[in-house]
Amino acid sequence: MTDTPLTPREEDEAQAAEYVLGLPDLAERMALEARIKADPCFAALVTAWETRLAGLNDGFDPVPAPDLLPQIEARLFPAAPRPARRSLFWLLAPLAAALVLAAVFFVTPREAVLVATLQTEDAALTYEARYQDDTLTITRVAGTAAAAGQVHELWIIAPDAAPVSLGLLADAPLSVAYRVPPKGWTLAVSLEPAGGSPTGQPTGPVILAAQIGA
Repeated sequence: MTDTPLTPREEDEAQAAEYVLGLPDLAERMALEARIKADPCFAALVTAWETRLAGLNDGFDPVPAPDLLPQIEARLFPAAPRPARRSLFWLLAPLAAALVLAAVFFVTPREAVLVATLQTEDAALTYEARYQDDTLTITRVAGTAAAAGQVHELWIIAPDAAPVSLGLLADAPLSVAYRVPPKGWTLAVSLEPAGGSPTGQPTGPVILAAQIGA
């Protein structure tokens, strides 16, 4: 019995999942990172897997970064007397001040930008997608959640590409770490069984759709 070869789509899914799990070696990881930058469809797959696997981090407590400054000083100034720590501080102080100013400038939250509005013709059901600080947030602003046993699932679709799931829509807004969605791509909502599509592609009717930037 021979294994059935993966389709190109399944191969991309597998590579995206392995990248998020940190399985590739250094050379493979660098190649995948280059592809993420050059291939928006593959980048969307990676983002989708990051969202699916985010819960794996819940069981681990944050570990504080070690204080490496004494080791760095010992390597840079092996024969320096103890007061050298103070001289190093004065050397680094202007750089630290510049970094603080840069952080204040760049970390200032950007104003949320409306990416798309997805709604029925009568506006009875409406979702808004907004982008801010590298996060895409989808909020239901009108209507109700799907009936019992069903769920609304959000998809992003690149031109001439298969839909990629961004997550399930419930009462609370859905926030996804995502790059700026390219103009001309489509956001869509389908009606799926509870737990989401069992196939990785929309199986129920697409009830809402809107083109980004339209």
